[in-house]
Amino acid sequence: MNGACGVLPHFATLEDPRVGADYPLEEVLLIALAGMLCGAEDWVGIEEWGKANREWLGRYVLLRQGIPSHDTFGRVFASLDAARFEHCFIEWMKALCPSLDGLEVAVDGKTVRRSHARRLGRRAIHMVSAFADRLGLTLGQVKTGEKSNEITAIPVLLESLLLKGAVVTIDAMGNQSAIASKIIEGQADYVLAVKDNQPGQCEAITEFFKEAEDFAYAHVHHVHHAEVEKNHGRIETRRYVLTDQLDWLEPKYRHPGMRSIIMVEATREIGSERSCERRYYVSSLAPDIERVSRAIRRHWGVENRLHWCLDMAFAEDQCRVRSGNAAENLSILRRIVLNLLRLDRSLKVGLKNRRLVAGWKPDYRAKLLGLQPI
Repeated sequence: MNGACGVLPHFATLEDPRVGADYPLEEVLLIALAGMLCGAEDWVGIEEWGKANREWLGRYVLLRQGIPSHDTFGRVFASLDAARFEHCFIEWMKALCPSLDGLEVAVDGKTVRRSHARRLGRRAIHMVSAFADRLGLTLGQVKTGEKSNEITAIPVLLESLLLKGAVVTIDAMGNQSAIASKIIEGQADYVLAVKDNQPGQCEAITEFFKEAEDFAYAHVHHVHHAEVEKNHGRIETRRYVLTDQLDWLEPKYRHPGMRSIIMVEATREIGSERSCERRYYVSSLAPDIERVSRAIRRHWGVENRLHWCLDMAFAEDQCRVRSGNAAENLSILRRIVLNLLRLDRSLKVGLKNRRLVAGWKPDYRAKLLGLQPI
């Protein structure tokens, strides 16, 4: 899968919020993406990178007015329609990934911690992303409303994606009948975590597995699977038990398309210390324990390979950009750049070093962005 295949054309439908602007939106977007690709993390850094690389940029755009100031970048992205920017991002990913059949898609939220404006009564923005761990790519994201939460944002995100054939995993916040229904409508499957936000369902499933275990699952149709992982002196054993025997479960606790429930027991040993935790899930999948266990494991990729990378490689939580739509649009820019870096398979180094190489090698940078000289 090649880097950009020309990333900028997928954002050509963005409307410039300015009238009679000196700097075309295409140029502003290219400088922002290229600057961030090479390590810039805010508008000042992007301006300075643009000045230092004006000759290179001039191969691909006209730059009749030169490089915009950091104030100009701030104003443009503060006023740019974030919902439209998100839509263009998702359409770009649909073009790159027209099928998700057989893949796992983890949906989870992340707060951009320093994006709040307390004096104006605005909370930090919270972005809900869909992440395909096996591809290492963000497929789309939406911002939760000021007075809402992930429950209302997740269906909006799911509706915008091509999910046919995928397995969607969501933590307990997404364990809602409406969300399960939206996934089934998209011809996908789900694995949803069960916790105390659905107390009746959680209690019923917990008691079922406890009773079944007391009788060694003698009268329960089930499949099971175990994994052992050893790492840095830690031994973790995960035991999965799945059953499609749901006739005992009250209809009010069943989601559309629900076909199985799962118990995961994780035992962790570090030296002489031992801890044990149990987690529960509901799923639309048939009793395919290996597929279910893979989906549950893959869900953590959204934390380790997306959220952690946004903080460590892009310093997202340290960013204080707050004006208008700028925090949301800058968050989208980071995900575009992260995807561009992940799409490239030519370098066998981490994200930090790929950004360094993009800064050092103009041809590599142009390849990632899919640029053609004018």
